[in-house]
Amino acid sequence: MKDIYILGIESSCDETSCSIVKNGCENLATVISSQIDIHASFGGVVPEIASREHVKNITFVLEECLTKANMKMSEITAIAITYGPGLIGSLLIGLEAAKTLSFIYNKPLIPVHHIAGHIYANNLNNKLKFPLIALVASGGHTELVYMKEDYSFEKLGGTLDDAIGECYDKVARVVGIPYPGGPSIDKLALVGKATYKLPIPLNDNSYNFSFSGLKSAVINLAHNEKQRGRDLIKEDLAASFQTVVVDTISKKTMKALKDYNVDNLIIAGGVAANKLLREKLATLCTENGVNFTFPEMKYCTDNGAMIAAAGYFAYKKGRIADLNLNSKSNDKLN
Repeated sequence: MKDIYILGIESSCDETSCSIVKNGCENLATVISSQIDIHASFGGVVPEIASREHVKNITFVLEECLTKANMKMSEITAIAITYGPGLIGSLLIGLEAAKTLSFIYNKPLIPVHHIAGHIYANNLNNKLKFPLIALVASGGHTELVYMKEDYSFEKLGGTLDDAIGECYDKVARVVGIPYPGGPSIDKLALVGKATYKLPIPLNDNSYNFSFSGLKSAVINLAHNEKQRGRDLIKEDLAASFQTVVVDTISKKTMKALKDYNVDNLIIAGGVAANKLLREKLATLCTENGVNFTFPEMKYCTDNGAMIAAAGYFAYKKGRIADLNLNSKSNDKLN
């Protein structure tokens, strides 16, 4: 069978990334231009600045990726692009680059949903086994997705307000930790103790999540401690917060596996790098005979390889777009 080479372009937030993936699983080259240092001083991503940086970086990232893979555009089978969801200005930069390449080199244009990309980041390490439940946890998403086969998505539930990664960043800001706060909260939690009492968010039988109340509880707790003249023990607050988060996510994920009679679980997105969450799910999966896999750390955050990997399966399904394809800041996974 002829090999398929997909060029993946990702620009949904503050990373400009291009990758070339062979047959949906072999990453030949990935280049990422990160903007974390630029946005850190603002305490979060500034959309206008992100868009400008994508404009500056996209050409250089593409050229470096082709050089790294020792390939020419003529050897590329198709171009996969994140069309949404994400920051609309950032998405448009990547999309216009992809459409231009598609037009000039007469290559098929494959629209890829950002969450589908995160899910298929797993395929770069371990071939997906079906049926499966995918837990997608990142700065913009917290969702449980059922997949009966490749490129078949059924959303079971998701966050009703803040995504968990966003909540991590806001809690970090409260305790004085610079952006991005997720990794720092994770490290602090590992040395702290869960001594602060926090509410369990949306403790029901649904597959949905809600973290705004938990975020507010942390803010109020920090304010009350300050008013009482007591020092906030950052490590213990991080441990208390993370324990509630991990227990909540794990409980609902295991419920989905049981209800759908599925014994394959994957985790995806930036929060998939969280050490406690991985360990908790791994333990529960072992106890319940569930096969649990997760991507390498480098594939957890936004990258072009995950878009190219998903693009391969979309291409095989015949999901080709024309040059009228537009970006969407919010769109349903299907």
